[in-house]
Amino acid sequence: MGDVTLNQSSYLLQSIKVSQVNGYNGNNFCFPCKDVKRMFSRLCLKRQVIDLLAEGYLSDELDAQPVVKVEDWYCSRTDCGFEYQLTVCLLDKNRKVIQKFQPEELIIDPNEDGGSWKRIEHTFPAYGSGMRFISFEHGGKDTKWWKGWYGVRVTESSVTINL
Repeated sequence: MGDVTLNQSSYLLQSIKVSQVNGYNGNNFCFPCKDVKRMFSRLCLKRQVIDLLAEGYLSDELDAQPVVKVEDWYCSRTDCGFEYQLTVCLLDKNRKVIQKFQPEELIIDPNEDGGSWKRIEHTFPAYGSGMRFISFEHGGKDTKWWKGWYGVRVTESSVTINL
């Protein structure tokens, strides 16, 4: 099967149902633009669980511990800081965590940052056999609690498996 990127930002964020948005308590759940950078003013974490068998992988391929790489891009507005969170878990057939990547929560001040895009990436080391799902959750909030879409912007989220 080779290198396959399982989810890009447009697929990851557009396919999520409202019931899968954890902690959202903002006004009017909608996104201003379907292609671009989502912004969160109240704590809003978006989660997608990828079923690897449904994506066409075989149990034997997954048990061989292929390299799993995750990537996300984030930035702030120039007038408002943000808090950003990312949690990615490799899960077994019962959706129990095999291995987790969860960097410390980032708090960015736009006066020091200038709204530049930053990439965060992680490659999972040897994690054993049994991976059948991958959970990808990201989001955050603004640091001023402004009403509307002012917090962290995210885009180009991806999960790649290298066979």
